[in-house]
Amino acid sequence: MITSLSIKNYALIEKLTIDFSKGFSIITGETGAGKSIILGALGLVLGKRADLTSLKNKEEKCIIEAQFEISKYNLRLFFEANDLDYEDDTIIRREILPSGKSRAFINDSPVNLQELQDLSLFLIDIHSQQQTQELSDEGVQFKIIDAIAENSEIIEAYQQLLKTYKSDKSKLNALLKKQSDAGKEQEYNTFLLNELVAAKLKTGEQEELESDFEKLNNVEIIKEAIDKSFAIANEEQFGVFHNLNEIKTSLQKIAPFSTEYQILFERVTSVAIEFDDVSKELQNASEKLLNDPTQLEFISQKLQLIYNLQKKHQVSSIDELIQIQVNLENSVLELGNIEEEIAVLSNSIEQKIHELNTLSVKIHQNREKAIPVLSNQLITILETLGMPNVRFKMELLPSENYFQNGKDELQFLFSANKGTDFGLLKKVASGGEMSRIMLAVKAILAQYSKLPTLIFDEIDTGVSGEIAIRMGEIMKEMSAKMQIFAITHLPQIAAKGDSHFKVFKSTVDDDTQSELKLLTQDERVIEIAQMLSGAVVSDSALNHAKALLN
Repeated sequence: MITSLSIKNYALIEKLTIDFSKGFSIITGETGAGKSIILGALGLVLGKRADLTSLKNKEEKCIIEAQFEISKYNLRLFFEANDLDYEDDTIIRREILPSGKSRAFINDSPVNLQELQDLSLFLIDIHSQQQTQELSDEGVQFKIIDAIAENSEIIEAYQQLLKTYKSDKSKLNALLKKQSDAGKEQEYNTFLLNELVAAKLKTGEQEELESDFEKLNNVEIIKEAIDKSFAIANEEQFGVFHNLNEIKTSLQKIAPFSTEYQILFERVTSVAIEFDDVSKELQNASEKLLNDPTQLEFISQKLQLIYNLQKKHQVSSIDELIQIQVNLENSVLELGNIEEEIAVLSNSIEQKIHELNTLSVKIHQNREKAIPVLSNQLITILETLGMPNVRFKMELLPSENYFQNGKDELQFLFSANKGTDFGLLKKVASGGEMSRIMLAVKAILAQYSKLPTLIFDEIDTGVSGEIAIRMGEIMKEMSAKMQIFAITHLPQIAAKGDSHFKVFKSTVDDDTQSELKLLTQDERVIEIAQMLSGAVVSDSALNHAKALLN
């Protein structure tokens, strides 16, 4: 529960510190006195966005600090999950700087607004008049039913499963589109791949084939040149070999006379050895050369196939063709993988559909059990609030759609009087009836909620007299289990509080300020008397105020 609130430099508040107690607290004050400012400051502590208009003095920062006693609300796990220091008396501080920047702290540890908002869900529910109107919203109605049905854990599991189901569906649709797009080109890609595979291409093959083609295509010219060269080299009397041997013999005779001649002899000897090897190579080359028209035709066809493939794929080498073949193989393989992925995803989706349906049936069954409990409790409370003939008709309509909270649609109908047809809340319920219904809902939910604090902001709209007294009594009963605040204009409700705060404006040196004060018993009598009779308090109003308080 909230134990204290400190406000500095916010709206019409220069500086304010107030302590709160458990039980039922009342906040009253004239319209415009600053009740909304108190709620606004509390909203900032709970993570609402702020701007420079929040600052009373634009040159100084605004600081709002609230202390909460949370020992009984099992929040240690939240603090551990968010890497925050846990304290039974936790302090939340919000600062708005003159620059417009905002900072937030939990037990002096800096946090972002999302973390602040997440924690606030466990601390305070501020019920506004707008929230009363939201009672006609189907999502709000489901939350009420699900709270009584104790569906929170099942719905959380359902929502996590629904998230993965939608993710799988999205992936499947993307794969199906990719498969469709790829399928249009698949036949052509397969043809291209088969064509390349059939060619049996190898790195370096083109250069080798082109060399062999030139040899076979010019075999007669080549053989004639080689044979002629071999003949010149080996002619018995005038061949190159014979002449080299003659030179070598001559130099051998004079080699001993000089190093110079010895070197020349050795060089000629080396040339003779090399030329002998060349001669043998010429002989081998001549013997290998065969006029083979069949092989020439095969090479010619293979080269033409390579040239055609290069032209088709707009490349100039076999290596590039081989890379295209690899890419096509990957493309065909990828399409096969897509089919496998589609099969796996489809099975996963079917399994998730089965699990979602199982969970949604459980959610539905729990709701079916909770609806008569909710209806009966609402009727019981509302009968004491001056609605003796109230009736509710809540019907769950099964759907094939997967909503965020199951597969149900809800028809939440209401009738306030005998002989009147059921109708939608927002169409047939008056403002006063909506206020009473909302109070009844909150009273019921208080039995299921572990929320420490609930603030009613003028939930008494449209009611008065005995009904207001009963509303006050209900809030008083709720305060036995949680901390209750009621901002009210009705003396009947104000008199039911355990403590009573008054919001009022004061003027200091032409500066208007809002202040919040805890009233003494005597001050409280006067405040309630003024609420009954106006600024001029009569004796009868005082007596009436004392009677209400007693």
